[in-house]
Amino acid sequence: QVQLVESGGGLVQAGGSLRLTCAMSGRTPTISATGWFRQAPGKERELLCTIRWSTGSSRYYADSAKGRFTIFRDNAKNTVYLQMNDLKPEDTAVYYCAVSQQATYSYPNAYEYWGQGTQVTVSS
Repeated sequence: QVQLVESGGGLVQAGGSLRLTCAMSGRTPTISATGWFRQAPGKERELLCTIRWSTGSSRYYADSAKGRFTIFRDNAKNTVYLQMNDLKPEDTAVYYCAVSQQATYSYPNAYEYWGQGTQVTVSS
């Protein structure tokens, strides 16, 4: 199993920045990719971005994340980050990191392990 713990959420004004951290432990050598998701009240969970764990390459960004969010990882620390800039009120959601052991990981069901989530609230 892989355990994930997110941190770094909070309240920020529109235009501000936050960096989310996801610390992983357990069977990390089995990880194929990590991803960040978010879920706003009354909405489905949305895939924001992914990164291949071993190489740090093959980054994917949803349209809502392009140009403002950056995913990167530190293998030595078993940690993945989400840098979020120019935040908007519509970015308000619970943010989750997740781990996939699959070769294809572009959908939520491909992720076997999830963190508990961290709340991000952007005020206007």
